[in-house]
Amino acid sequence: MKQYHDLMQHVLNNGIKKEDRTGTGTLSTFGYQIRFDLQLGFPLVTTKHVNYEKVLGELLWMLSGSSNANVCAEEYGFKTWKLWADDNGELGPVYGKQWRKWPQVKKHYEPNGAFSHASTDYIDQIKDIIQQIKTNPDSRRLIVSAWNVGEIDQMALPPCHMMFQFYVANGKLSCQLYQRSADLFLGVPYNIASYATLIHMIAQVTGLEVGEFVHTLGDAHIYLNHIDQVKEQLTREPRDLPELGLEPDIKDIDEFDFDDFTLLGYNPHPAIKAKVSV
Repeated sequence: MKQYHDLMQHVLNNGIKKEDRTGTGTLSTFGYQIRFDLQLGFPLVTTKHVNYEKVLGELLWMLSGSSNANVCAEEYGFKTWKLWADDNGELGPVYGKQWRKWPQVKKHYEPNGAFSHASTDYIDQIKDIIQQIKTNPDSRRLIVSAWNVGEIDQMALPPCHMMFQFYVANGKLSCQLYQRSADLFLGVPYNIASYATLIHMIAQVTGLEVGEFVHTLGDAHIYLNHIDQVKEQLTREPRDLPELGLEPDIKDIDEFDFDDFTLLGYNPHPAIKAKVSV
């Protein structure tokens, strides 16, 4: 995970102090890219303990299409989203809703051409992208977006990891994520592991090997109250990456459950605590 350490050191060295929505303040840089060859190991940070079950729980919650934080906490074991939810756990049409049920308004007309009425259909971007990878792997349109401009104002927190694109070459599936806002100490280790997992899942159901995860960041920042923790983490020597195993018989993205994933050889340094900025 030298790539991740280099990114944090880059922001420490070059970051500009900026105010932010949370009022905490950040060291911020704009525009950075890191790459992980998934054939060389699963990119789960080793210089501090990252709870992979929570990474997996959040991803499975998103893939379920849910946008309720109570469901995320109670059924998938990831409680952080409750920080932004309303009293009923609702977050608005965030990630899972856009991935699995992007609204599409259709206009209907009378035979004479006069407007009759409008109805709403829904697009399952995940199912569609899997079908496209299977049938047209050379397409340059293998894209999933969570950034629905027409519904941003209904979301408790607009998507940070907002768009990703798949790429197939030499029998391997790669993915590039664009993340508009990246909390380097707390959020990014989860984001890296989450999308690496998603690549493994979609590669399996499409009959491909895993390729690269390319992570492109917009506003890459360290919160000012995380600087000491980042410096501590950078003193630690990275250890060998673990391996991720999936139940090989699963060929449908919606059939994966917690028990279908095995993390082998994860031997991280101890956890480093830090406060989430809301």
